[in-house]
Amino acid sequence: MSIRAAAPALAAALLFGASTPLAKMLVGSVTPLLLAGLLYLGSGLGLGLLLVIRRLARNALGEASHAPAIPRHELPWLLGAILAGGVAGPALLMAGLVATDAASASLLLNVEGVFTALIAWIVFRENADKQIVLGMVAIVTGGILLSWQPAGAKLSPGALLILAACACWAVDNNLTRKVSSNDAVLLACLKGLVAGVCNTTLALIAGATLPDALPVVSAMVVGFAGYGVSLALFVIALRHLGTARTGAYFSVAPLFGVIISFSLWPQMPDILFWAALALMAFGVWLHLRERHEHEHTHEAMEHAHAHRHDEHHQHEHEFPWDGKEPHTHRHRHGVMTHKHPHYPDIHHRHGH
Repeated sequence: MSIRAAAPALAAALLFGASTPLAKMLVGSVTPLLLAGLLYLGSGLGLGLLLVIRRLARNALGEASHAPAIPRHELPWLLGAILAGGVAGPALLMAGLVATDAASASLLLNVEGVFTALIAWIVFRENADKQIVLGMVAIVTGGILLSWQPAGAKLSPGALLILAACACWAVDNNLTRKVSSNDAVLLACLKGLVAGVCNTTLALIAGATLPDALPVVSAMVVGFAGYGVSLALFVIALRHLGTARTGAYFSVAPLFGVIISFSLWPQMPDILFWAALALMAFGVWLHLRERHEHEHTHEAMEHAHAHRHDEHHQHEHEFPWDGKEPHTHRHRHGVMTHKHPHYPDIHHRHGH
């Protein structure tokens, strides 16, 4: 159960980690802020096309869709996530990079996972035992070793801007969790489109010019996989694991990026790489072996997401059902008390 639940988060980390060395190959021909805009635009437009293809395929097969639109009361959470993570975060990062060396920036970016977990634990009261906290510490420490340079990180004005960007992305992660029961592809598409338009516009206002067609298309293709598909998988992971655990798994993205970099630009890994690999593997192992079980009560709730008729989903349908599972529609949960292993997913956001 743990491996199945963790798979979307680790796949998201792999895709995002792979996008870093691939995007690095485009830096010379595209300014950083414009590159960020093109990556997000690629994710939004690519996922938008995927949504259209999915709708056409369902229509061709004669399948009815019962997935409702994003509820109006959840739109403020989504808007907040987009503004924090898609607009403010990249802008602060690019401003900070101007006055910060790459080594310091790499170190500071590891703080996002810490900020994400702290907000989840302190503000949203997501449960965590010592094993989960230790796993997070191991993964983040591995990330620090992975990006360590003798100069280290300095709290210059540029560094503070990068820390502010990490805080924005941490807020984004926690707010996205509030809407994670909705269509993950639609959420990632909306975030990509808004962030892409905002960052591209800011870059053009700042004097950037669009490069030739090949770098633009390349950036958008990388963005579709590394930002779009990755973000959709991240939303699915939030739905099943909660914010802190998803953030911890996603923090191994730099490790995947370094491994892919070694395949593109072959070199012998140093001792810090192997130490980081061991720490991150240890942290992931601690998370995978988690078993959280106690008697808990589900409050009455109503939402929509892909589901099977398991013990949490015993309900009637307000439409003709063909028996196919999983399926998506708005459904109600009654009050129920039982005991089983669980994560702080969309059905288990209870106190302890």
